[in-house]
Amino acid sequence: MTFVTTDTAPPGEPKKTSRAGRNLPAAISVGVVLGGTVIATLLWAPQLWVALVALAVALATHEVVRRLREGGYAVPVIPLLIGGQAMIWLTWPYREAGALGAFGATVALCMIWRLLSGGLKAAPVHYTRDVSVTIFLAAWVPLFGAFTALLIYPNQGGYHEGAMQVFCMMLGVVASDIGGYTAGVLFGKHPMVPAISPKKSWEGFSGSLLFSIIVSVLSVHFLADRPLWVGVPLGIMLVITGTLGDLVESQVKRDLGIKDMGTLLPGHGGLMDRIDSILPSAVAAWLVLEVLA
Repeated sequence: MTFVTTDTAPPGEPKKTSRAGRNLPAAISVGVVLGGTVIATLLWAPQLWVALVALAVALATHEVVRRLREGGYAVPVIPLLIGGQAMIWLTWPYREAGALGAFGATVALCMIWRLLSGGLKAAPVHYTRDVSVTIFLAAWVPLFGAFTALLIYPNQGGYHEGAMQVFCMMLGVVASDIGGYTAGVLFGKHPMVPAISPKKSWEGFSGSLLFSIIVSVLSVHFLADRPLWVGVPLGIMLVITGTLGDLVESQVKRDLGIKDMGTLLPGHGGLMDRIDSILPSAVAAWLVLEVLA
């Protein structure tokens, strides 16, 4: 989620491909493919949504683990990957209880795994640091991803109703991104959090709020058959969680001294660079659509 300021690059630096610093042709092409895959799955095979989420969670988890290991953190990848899949798939029969139970089991397994990583005769080094990072990652990617799966499960309207809930979340996040990007490019002059993400501006944040609320109000009414007012808290929550999700990843990358989490998606970086705002937004969407409304 980009709230672009209008600051120009210092003299001597190469010109960026866009004022947002993106390779726009590649980013647009990848975005179309990703968006088409999501739309096709939700419209014609919503039962496969959980599998798509599980694949995305596995790839994103692996990206972050690899980067953390490059930064010197001893993060146990095997229990994280297995536990992450359990958090997603156990939502199928057990819903929220399945995700929460799998998360608890994953944390316990990772704590034991790291404790015994040096064998029974050697005490692990930086145990508290590494376990803390591992628990953070387990919540950040697979647990938040489980809420993306929880949105799809049928209520009275079957899988179609669940697909429309996912659409509401996705449309709100996309509208926030487009609104923030457009307002940031056109009007962005006041950096929002320059110490973490210098391209974000308060003007872009305002554009995100406006676009996201409008799109969320329309989508919850016409797609999810909910009252218009539900779109207001949904739009606000999606902007807040999406922005914070993006800032969290920016700070993690800053700590690790990297630009992108990976290279899987040209113009975007890694998969985690694309879904960083979607993961916490899924939690917000589930709270609004399943609990509040």
